[in-house]
Amino acid sequence: MRVVVAMSGGVDSSVAAALLVEAGHEVIGLTMNVWDYGRDACDTAAGRACCSPSDIEDARQVCRSLGIRFYPMNFRDAFRSRVVGPFIDAYLRGETPNPCVLCNSVLKFDQLLRQAEAIEADAMATGHYAQLLRGEDEKIHLLRAVDRPKDQSYFLFGITPRVAARLLFPLGGLTKPEVRGLAERFGLRVAAKRESQDACFAADGSYAELIAADPRAAETGEGDIVDLDGRVVGRHDGFWRFTIGQRRGLAVAAGERIYVVRLEPEHNRVVIGPETALFRSELTLRDLSLVAEESLSDGMTLHCQIRSRHHAAPATLHGLDGGPLAPGASARVVFERPQSAITPGQAAVLYRGDEVLGGGWITEAGR
Repeated sequence: MRVVVAMSGGVDSSVAAALLVEAGHEVIGLTMNVWDYGRDACDTAAGRACCSPSDIEDARQVCRSLGIRFYPMNFRDAFRSRVVGPFIDAYLRGETPNPCVLCNSVLKFDQLLRQAEAIEADAMATGHYAQLLRGEDEKIHLLRAVDRPKDQSYFLFGITPRVAARLLFPLGGLTKPEVRGLAERFGLRVAAKRESQDACFAADGSYAELIAADPRAAETGEGDIVDLDGRVVGRHDGFWRFTIGQRRGLAVAAGERIYVVRLEPEHNRVVIGPETALFRSELTLRDLSLVAEESLSDGMTLHCQIRSRHHAAPATLHGLDGGPLAPGASARVVFERPQSAITPGQAAVLYRGDEVLGGGWITEAGR
């Protein structure tokens, strides 16, 4: 079987490729070159951001050691228009987007998969920690990884059934220490390489400089920081510098711990309050995506995860205004217990047990 592996230059995708070679497949390595490090303001000398030139070189050398072909793919323009642009737009709407989820959906499992299909690959593999299993019904099911602390199924909710049928996740049944051990056994140069922690266009984990360079950010100007009663208690130099649940950097004196409760871009305000004000019982999501080949029903009970490190919580799913829960629709999720810091722009991923049913993008937190 001819298998394309999405090579990031890290230990996970490298081991995925090595396992497929060992299994006797014809393996080809493809790497997405998404960021111009000579032109763009992102220095990855610390080695914590993904997709850097050194990562691409690591991927090239791993492929050479495995005796497989390697091709870097120039996705810079697509990345700027389909990931970075919407990312900045979302921040300026007062949202907190997740660029890695978006990159998976619109680049890795769309454009890169199309490249794999163009060279007549039978499947595409990645180093994600998640499982794809074919059930007795012959349908593909996306499940959490065996290594729960490393599970990345949350980032994969945008996969459609058609795409899932073309994917392989060789690491889904392994733990991270086992993967490191395999890398050593295969003699891979990246066996001890640190994991990337930040997006490729924000090596220090801060997006402020990128957003500040957008002319629209300057137009927002300074604004008020207000408490829950609307009293002005401070000033900010851009509401887009804040996110719901943030406690540090508020520069507001208070007798208790205070947090960003919500952003009001239409009024150029940041609203703060005590921790109790962060809890909400429901959310609305847009652009519903379905991984499972089954319909979702109004009143369905499931678990909903509202950020990558959030523990999925019991909830009930509802259509909006009686509408169908079909791909692209909006929906309402009502939690059994209030959840903290439900944040517009983040992904809300729907689970049944360990299986990912689908998900969408949070537009607002309810009561």
